Amino acid sequence: MADSLSLAPMVPAALIAVLAAVGLGLAGVAMVKGGGGWALRVLALAVLVAALANPLAVREEHEPQRDVALIAIDRTSSQGVGGRRAETAAALKSISEGLARFEGLEVRTIEITDDGALSTDGDAAGDKGTRLFGALAQAAGEIPRKRFAGAVLITDGQIHDVPAAPPVPGPVHVLLTGKPGESDRRLVIEQTPGYGIVGKEVTIRYRVEDRRAEKAKGFGANLARVRMGYDDNQERIAQTPVGKSDQFTFTLDHAGPTVVELEVDAAPGELSTLNNRTLISINGVRDRLRVLLVSGQPHAGERTWRNLLKSDPSVDLIHFTILRPPEKDDFTPLRELALIAFPIQELFETKLREFDLIVFDRYVVRDVLPPSYLRNIVNFVNEGGALLLAVGPEFASLRSLYQTPLGKVMPAAPTGKVLERGFRPRLTDIGYRHPVTAGLPRNGTKIPEWGRWFRHIEAVPKSGRVLMQGVDGKPLLLLQRVGKGRVAQILSDHIWLWARGFEGGGPQAELLRRLAHWLIKEPDLEEEGLKAEIRDGRLIVRRRSLEEETPEITVTTPSGMTRTLSIEKDGGGRRAALDVKETGLYKVTDGTRTALATKGALNPLEFQDLRASADRVLAVVKASGGGIHWIANGVPELRRTRPGRDSAGRGWIGFIANKSFVVSGLAQAPLLPGFLVLILVMGGLMMAWYKEGR
Repeated sequence: MADSLSLAPMVPAALIAVLAAVGLGLAGVAMVKGGGGWALRVLALAVLVAALANPLAVREEHEPQRDVALIAIDRTSSQGVGGRRAETAAALKSISEGLARFEGLEVRTIEITDDGALSTDGDAAGDKGTRLFGALAQAAGEIPRKRFAGAVLITDGQIHDVPAAPPVPGPVHVLLTGKPGESDRRLVIEQTPGYGIVGKEVTIRYRVEDRRAEKAKGFGANLARVRMGYDDNQERIAQTPVGKSDQFTFTLDHAGPTVVELEVDAAPGELSTLNNRTLISINGVRDRLRVLLVSGQPHAGERTWRNLLKSDPSVDLIHFTILRPPEKDDFTPLRELALIAFPIQELFETKLREFDLIVFDRYVVRDVLPPSYLRNIVNFVNEGGALLLAVGPEFASLRSLYQTPLGKVMPAAPTGKVLERGFRPRLTDIGYRHPVTAGLPRNGTKIPEWGRWFRHIEAVPKSGRVLMQGVDGKPLLLLQRVGKGRVAQILSDHIWLWARGFEGGGPQAELLRRLAHWLIKEPDLEEEGLKAEIRDGRLIVRRRSLEEETPEITVTTPSGMTRTLSIEKDGGGRRAALDVKETGLYKVTDGTRTALATKGALNPLEFQDLRASADRVLAVVKASGGGIHWIANGVPELRRTRPGRDSAGRGWIGFIANKSFVVSGLAQAPLLPGFLVLILVMGGLMMAWYKEGR
């Protein structure tokens, strides 16, 4: 309750001022002329002016408002280091109980997660580190300025949205988890390419930083062991000087993303190894697919092969054709069998390894390519090259390529029979599962009903896998791995009928495209594959295999914990799923293959510096009038302070007692009632007239 005086003028204040001025002027004239009643007239005028001003006695009923204090808790990944979560829980309990003892103080708690979101609303702000001050400003914006008492931040000090000025109208106090002078080692990537050319070298430049409370001494103390791993269990190891730049160089051997993992050994007494590891994704792209097409005697499908390869602008094609069939052996010199001299030696000896794929289309052995060059092709395949064989009747004759050194790398051997009758190519059981032939367009039917072919070269499989079959279930398309390379064999020369649309045609272009990509080792067409991705908070693991049974999957989380998942069939593939919450790298393995997936950024801000520190927040805390204290030294004493006084000191932190209120009731009473004004004014004027009359 509070009493005060107030004015409620009956007429505009300017009019009252004019009336008072005129009255005083007239009273002044009367005084100068010696009038006897001027003083009484001034008194009457004063009463009249006061009455027009209408003074009121006001009595207000006040309802006190509770002040609001905020507690902001850092729940991000860096707070999981050491005993910080336990320190956070203990400090939160102490602060909450201490503030609860103050009357007239409301306490609100907010929590910040790795997504940078308030835990109460769940809106993710992306992977931008610890966004503690943004959440604090949002919560403080819902509190009237006159009710804000102060805020406490429980954090390790590694906050990534520290503003230049305090975002709240009161003191901000920081309670730090961890300990001063902590040691930490981290791996810093200085330079890395976003993409690279397949077959070319790429370089990753890195640096190891050691932040230690005490410098290590002794031999090798300034060296760190760094491991680089990529693809399936390929790795390099280097001894790197601490604090100095070093680099890894390696060759991209396939298109698509290559995830490279760099890891440095832990330092003695290191706080955590979470930031000793980093991930880099390099996208491999092919400059151009270099193809050497070697055609034998002319046939209807030769132009189809050429048109198909030339239609792709990413293919660099060299076409080598033998124009004369074998029955025209009229002793014409070899140098006269072509319109121009073909650079055989340059192609099959000097520059052979520059090609990605070699295609033999109905090639007939006529001593144009000597056995030494064919052995070069065998070596080319063993060392990682790709070979595609499309054969015709010549494959079943004495002039067959199988009778040359190339026969060693072929998946099927000819029987000498050529089957000349119509048949529809069919997929085998493996063909339905193999990525080269699985999902080929089926002309709208459940079982593919592609157009017929009319020639099938009978052969006996030696090795590899049969994906398609022809006459009487005999092998038609076979794939085989040889050394580091790959070989595909099509036992017919009638695939061109599909390109012409005969009897509805078939997926000739798509099949040959997939064959070429499998031969050059495109990851998406591997028979055995393991992929992992994180989507909508779930780790999705996909396993592709031609085997009926697949091993269990082991998942290693960013914190080092392991989980075992069972792979289940999902349509045409196999998959497993796991709910994930931690930010960082997840490693998935089936014992042979390894896949990596990340939640958040590849290298989160949270892990760049794990040491607890007050450096980032010192300036803004001082500007707000707050204080910084280490929880390890004890939770500070809590006090209520007056506005304008210090809000922090040695061993204590304060919260402003604003004593704000709202008016709940109001009573007004006039100080000059109308009858009293009338008596005073009329009485003063009558006495003035009486005195003047005498």
